[in-house]
Amino acid sequence: MSLQPSWVSSANAPDCDFPLNNLPYGVFSHGDDDPHCGVAIGDQILDLTEAEACGIVALTDEPLFDLPFWNPLMEQGPAVWAALRARLAALLAKGSSEQERIADLLVPMAGARLHMPIMVSEYTDFYAGRHHAANVGAMFRGAENALPPNWLHMPIGYNGRASSVQVSGTPVRRPWGQIKSARHDSPAFLPSRRFDFELELGAIVGTPSDGPLSVQRADDAIFGYVLLNDWSARDIQGWEAQPLGPFQAKATATSISPWIVTSAALAPFRRAAPARDVALLAHLDDCGPMHYDIDLCVTLAPDGQPATTICRTNTRELYYSAAQQLAHHSTSGCPMNTGDLLGSGTISGATRPERGSLLELSWGGQEPLSLETGHTRRFLEDGDHLVLSGAAQGKGYRIGFGDCAGTVLPALDDPFGDQG
Repeated sequence: MSLQPSWVSSANAPDCDFPLNNLPYGVFSHGDDDPHCGVAIGDQILDLTEAEACGIVALTDEPLFDLPFWNPLMEQGPAVWAALRARLAALLAKGSSEQERIADLLVPMAGARLHMPIMVSEYTDFYAGRHHAANVGAMFRGAENALPPNWLHMPIGYNGRASSVQVSGTPVRRPWGQIKSARHDSPAFLPSRRFDFELELGAIVGTPSDGPLSVQRADDAIFGYVLLNDWSARDIQGWEAQPLGPFQAKATATSISPWIVTSAALAPFRRAAPARDVALLAHLDDCGPMHYDIDLCVTLAPDGQPATTICRTNTRELYYSAAQQLAHHSTSGCPMNTGDLLGSGTISGATRPERGSLLELSWGGQEPLSLETGHTRRFLEDGDHLVLSGAAQGKGYRIGFGDCAGTVLPALDDPFGDQG
């Protein structure tokens, strides 16, 4: 597929993240205005809340965009999703007969504030990147036992905290927690010294379910995707994770990019699954290309300093697709809800520059990472600014996500304040 031209001229530039081929969904405000649902096109945002109020977009008898989140549309299902995408494409295409009618509904992106695009119902974080799982396993169990026996048979995950999911640009406070001393068995309550990022792809569930889903039905239920940074306190995790896995170490914050890139926009970039060492059980077996070819990048800027690119990788490195993650999640009969968010787990490639966390980039802190500023990093320091970015590259166009950014704030001097 090639570029679909728009009368919004900025959308036709080959390096634009938001061409007509994309049309990602977000929530924005301008000045003191209330947040509205919007669609990114070039360097502009189409105010969809106003477009619906004016009768330009009317998909159902009841309004879908009068609230500042996309859940009401998401629960309508794929037929209504497709109808909206077709209507937006017709309105914004070059030569549209309705250009004058909606030109006044465009808001410059540069002056807009972006908000959480959805109400997150539940959050689950998976561990679907093979290189990441092998690297972490090798650090702690040795290369010969890097992958646990179950890893090649099903997506491994844990239930996280929906309440700590936040939109790109929100600062992240270094957490306190119990940390075990290297020389003593007893812990101390301290700020995390091994705070980290994780480069992930987040899948957003659109249609709810009540019972097991096939992989195909799970794929149909996914509304779209965001970039995701699952901030992680490695030292807190190391003490608490046995025997039940991550808890407080992962509860500080999870950042997502503000624009939901739809499954429809990413359809031209579907790719086949990686080669399997062992065949998956039938209920998780691949049923077509359900992985994506999306280039990913992470930059780190020390407080007030220029940024260094510390990772470049691709979502092709995931061993399990989001559809397989969702299908596995539902196998127990667990109901899946509109607004559920599934994190892919850290996406890393085979070489050091492709590693999607500082835990891997510094090999557990043993091999400090050098930045272009002359600084080194084992783990994140206060003031560090992380930016995750990603795009699928087409013929003369790209499908971008917008940045997923966050800055590390110092830990509170007294986390309990004056509570006594």
